[in-house]
Amino acid sequence: MKCPKCGGEIPFYDLKPNCKHCGVNIMYYTQNDGLMRDAKRTELESAVARMVIARIKAQFIGGKLQIIRMVFAILGVCALLVPLATVKYSVPFYDGSFSAGLIGIIQGFTGGSIMKLPVFLGSTLFSQHTTLVFVAFILIAVCLIIDLIVFGAFLLGFLNLTRSAKVMKNWALVGAVISVLVQIAVVILNFISKDSATSQFTMGFGALVCLAVYLIIYFINRAILKKGIEPVYRENDLKRKEMLKKVRSGEVDIDTLPIPVFESEEEREERLNALKEALKVEEEGKEL
Repeated sequence: MKCPKCGGEIPFYDLKPNCKHCGVNIMYYTQNDGLMRDAKRTELESAVARMVIARIKAQFIGGKLQIIRMVFAILGVCALLVPLATVKYSVPFYDGSFSAGLIGIIQGFTGGSIMKLPVFLGSTLFSQHTTLVFVAFILIAVCLIIDLIVFGAFLLGFLNLTRSAKVMKNWALVGAVISVLVQIAVVILNFISKDSATSQFTMGFGALVCLAVYLIIYFINRAILKKGIEPVYRENDLKRKEMLKKVRSGEVDIDTLPIPVFESEEEREERLNALKEALKVEEEGKEL
């Protein structure tokens, strides 16, 4: 081991806190360097955290369009609570019903009826229109998945603002088309099941609600992409982020960086004002 100040050799069995060559306290001499490194690292890492917060603000409350989009992204999930259709079936000694919507699907999973759906479709219960029923249920499931994709892209949009808006716009358009197909399938099933003794399909308006929400989300994201969505970063935070990458990769030694690493005129003024306030408080404390 060498003394950090004079470079003299210190044997491993020498446990004295001071260097025998120059007398400096080894722990406190290196502690200052450690504090300097921590201050620089804190400055760089705080910049990354501020950038994430800036992107979150830009994604959710960065403007009127983003606020409206947030409202309709939540309404898109709420729209799934409205039944897309209601299926009533009657067999000997048993009558039942199933709501084709988010609540009905959750109840179907917990009750086990969703798992028995292939058996139902293969039975005589829906024998008159098995193919159309199967297609309708597939479309309803796709509609629910698309809504979850759109909502997920909205929640994670701060990771990439532009890509999130594009994903929401494109999938909302697909969801609108699927909603129309779901409503058409339900209308046809309602028409052809009127004379059925085993199953009846009642139209729900969930697909139309989803269609309206999807179209609004599509046009909102289209307007956002046209306008541009850019987070507001503090000056020099981008430079701090790049410098942090270089420090972590070993390209730059953090000990060679100045402190502060980067500083704008505004930040310098804030730092000096804070220092003056601290000195003022210290002087007032001495007077007391």
